[in-house]
Amino acid sequence: MAGTSEAVHASHRQKQVLVLYSSRRDSQIAKVGDRELPRILESTLKQTVDYYSEFMDVPRFQDPEYDRAFRDYLALKYKGQRFDVIIAMSPSILEFLVRHRSELVRETPIVFFQTSSVFLRPANSTGIIAEPSFSGTIDLARKLQPDLQHVFVIIGGGKEWEGIASESMVRQQLAPLESQFAVTYLSGMATRDLEKHLSALPSHSIVFYITLNRDATGQYFNSVQYLDRVVAVANAPTYSWVDSTIGHGVIGGDLKVQENETAAIAQLAVRVLRGEPADRIAPAHADLNVAQVDWRELRRWGISEARIPVGTLVRFREPGIWDRYHNYILGAVGLLGAQSALIALLLVQGVRRREAEEQVRGSQAKLRASYDRIRDMAGRLLMAQEDERTRIARELHDDVGQQLALLTIDLDLVRGAGGEFEAETGTLLDDTLKRAREVAKTVHDLSHRLHPEKLHLLGLVPALSAIQREFSLPTLTVRFEHRNVPALLPRNVTLCLFRIAQEALQNIVKHSAAHDVSIELVGTDRELTLTIVDDGTGFDEDSMTSKGLGLISMGERLEGVGGSLNIRSKPGAGTRLEIAVPHERLVMSPAS
Repeated sequence: MAGTSEAVHASHRQKQVLVLYSSRRDSQIAKVGDRELPRILESTLKQTVDYYSEFMDVPRFQDPEYDRAFRDYLALKYKGQRFDVIIAMSPSILEFLVRHRSELVRETPIVFFQTSSVFLRPANSTGIIAEPSFSGTIDLARKLQPDLQHVFVIIGGGKEWEGIASESMVRQQLAPLESQFAVTYLSGMATRDLEKHLSALPSHSIVFYITLNRDATGQYFNSVQYLDRVVAVANAPTYSWVDSTIGHGVIGGDLKVQENETAAIAQLAVRVLRGEPADRIAPAHADLNVAQVDWRELRRWGISEARIPVGTLVRFREPGIWDRYHNYILGAVGLLGAQSALIALLLVQGVRRREAEEQVRGSQAKLRASYDRIRDMAGRLLMAQEDERTRIARELHDDVGQQLALLTIDLDLVRGAGGEFEAETGTLLDDTLKRAREVAKTVHDLSHRLHPEKLHLLGLVPALSAIQREFSLPTLTVRFEHRNVPALLPRNVTLCLFRIAQEALQNIVKHSAAHDVSIELVGTDRELTLTIVDDGTGFDEDSMTSKGLGLISMGERLEGVGGSLNIRSKPGAGTRLEIAVPHERLVMSPAS
């Protein structure tokens, strides 16, 4: 029975995960891993994970003393810590763990990432084997540039690069292509000499950037940042093999997708965390490469889109004139045709035209009057709704809330009275008192939401400060700034801006998965603006503007005060709400 209890406890305790990187904390794989690994593990396991990550920075520190120092650092920092799995994010980290397994990880399962099938698999381990596609990148370059004759390969980075894929692996993959192209390896050069060479490449050339962490002078670099220098000086297009280089001036290539790498490792780690022995999970061979091109770089080098192979992912494509304006073009053509027909008809029926114009003017006046009445009615309905909320809030606060307060006091008195049945009734009274206080708090909170007293007593700025504090959570930072806000505002404007901010924050908490929200209220000579920005998942503006009841409600409120609403959002890029109320609607009238 004891063994069974321990097993059940172990299956439900919080999982402990240590991830080791061979790069610096600011490397792309470290950023992607620390963002995606905890998310995937927790969402798949349906529980929080105690997640740790450490960074060895192998390219910069290859001294054996550093190796031992890093070992001692881990041993001291995690002394007594029991990990359920250790994830080695590169071959060199796996080698490090094998060398120091007895001092560090002992029997802890290891999930690793390897780039070659030829390696010594340690006991109690499993992992992902994914070979970089260097030849795939050259094949893509040949299709984009059929006149390709020269390939200049930039490679150099010391021990860490050797762990990912050695220069011999690159040469092995590119060897079959050397009968078609002149392949030149630019390794072991000083930066000044390399840049001079790249600026004078022959025609029909490409640069294939593998990595460069250190040049011949011993100077260290961030590999992706060094790529920016290469692209700036090279007089030929540059290609690569990993997706962290997209956006840094490369045309593209058959690129390893680091998010796919992280996801594959995470899924293996989940199996181990669920109790499956690592030794029984065969290392999985994965193809993490996706052919990709940067549309902007194709344009820069004059490479036709027609040469892009089917299935290639095109990044950063800007829509063409037809794509952007085809609706306007079709509309304009249709409008011109309709206008031509109308002009011909009007030339023949001049009198009818004048009569029709008079009828249109009359109809427009009626429609405008009807619209004004509807808008006035909508404003009155919104104010009536606020008045009803105020009445209900006061009823809850002054009647129900007071009665609950009296009930709580009475229960306190009964509990304090003691007596013959104190032992039997004490627990019941405590529970009843607790429930009464919870109901009183719920009624108080509901009353506050229905009728924010600070809004009417202190004004808009204190009320927004209050909801900023109310919606701030451990996982959500809400910031509020204000400048030049008029001290006195009409009641309808104050209610409108407060309710819009309240509705926006509720939507952010429910739907956006945001971590940071900024609220800014600024007054100028022309208008009062309220800007709300979040870094959440965003949405498609076209679909949500017509379907989102919250957005419709905001628009109706703003119509009542003559304001405007501007929404900027894209899936995965957060949301920005810009609300503006013109200055003439901020003037206090006697009724306000």
